[in-house]
Amino acid sequence: MTESPVKLTAEDGPDQPPATPELEDLYRGFEKELLVPLWTRIGDLMPQQPVSKAQPHRWEWKHLVELAARSGELVPVGRGGERRAIALTNPSLGGRPYATPTLWAAIQYLMPGEDAPEHRHTQNAFRFVVEGSGVWTVVEGDAVPMRRGDFLPQAGMNWHAHHNAAEQPMAWIDGLDIPFQYDVESQFFDFGRAVLPDAERTTPERSRSERLWGHPGLVPVSQFKASAGSPLLCYRWADTDAALTDQLELGYPWTVEPGHAVVRYTNPTTAGDVLPTIRVQFHRIAKGVETAPRRETGSSVYQVFDGAGRVTVGDFSWSVQRGDLFVVPSWMPLSVVSEASGSDSDSGALDLFQFSDAPIFSKLNLFREEVAQ
Repeated sequence: MTESPVKLTAEDGPDQPPATPELEDLYRGFEKELLVPLWTRIGDLMPQQPVSKAQPHRWEWKHLVELAARSGELVPVGRGGERRAIALTNPSLGGRPYATPTLWAAIQYLMPGEDAPEHRHTQNAFRFVVEGSGVWTVVEGDAVPMRRGDFLPQAGMNWHAHHNAAEQPMAWIDGLDIPFQYDVESQFFDFGRAVLPDAERTTPERSRSERLWGHPGLVPVSQFKASAGSPLLCYRWADTDAALTDQLELGYPWTVEPGHAVVRYTNPTTAGDVLPTIRVQFHRIAKGVETAPRRETGSSVYQVFDGAGRVTVGDFSWSVQRGDLFVVPSWMPLSVVSEASGSDSDSGALDLFQFSDAPIFSKLNLFREEVAQ
């Protein structure tokens, strides 16, 4: 008979029954039948507020790019590995390739002339470009150019591949809901074509999706129907930058707080989140501004797009600069001080890209946020 994984010990303590031989015998019966009484675990299972398994952490972009470049020289891209993607591993999650319990983040690196083969999966995904250009992602046959500041969402089960048409390597970050789908046991994956036809390896200035969906407030009637993920495959930096600039110029209360503008990427067919399980936002914090501590259920990953500053997450605090990534676990307060200047930021402000698992919590009526006054 296999030994029971349930181990119970009768101990005297607050809100616990007296530790008697009879209680010990009862616990041996529980162990044999694979039972755990709530009174021994209620503090773990039903805490007074969220207690995340993850911890705050920062990754410095300069180190990520250096290691990714070395990988580019040593590790080929092709079937099996599929992508030269290197996942951020939260130090408190046992070495699993998870940035948070629900979110996967990685730096992906493609050498000149390389193709990342076509595949599809149930995991919702995106790409965000903090620097460089020259790579095209091809989603369902639609070639989409990737440039600095562009956000490229891709809902689950869409065929996609990448190719680098430039003479330089290019790096970007990937975000997916891999940990969430792994833990709820919902994931599927299919291999696609090993080689894309020449017609799909073109490099158009604008993709088909942009020509159809990339016009503010306008949707193509012939294609309009609600979709779980956005049909717009690229949200261009010029539009994001203009929206943030206009908010800060208008000032509070048109910003979330004085000196702090935020925009959210949305699905033009629903006006909801751009992906079913991932919320994506962009923050611009004016020089010298300190944001009020904010916390919310669910976790987030941030990347510094431009500028410099100081970030405090719970008891952790770091200086950050362009490209650096950091994690905010569930219900831990985040505050940011912008130390940006004209020498390190095109906007003169601290620009932060954020993605989170908020749509999952919202759909389950579990999302909660709190801002310190």
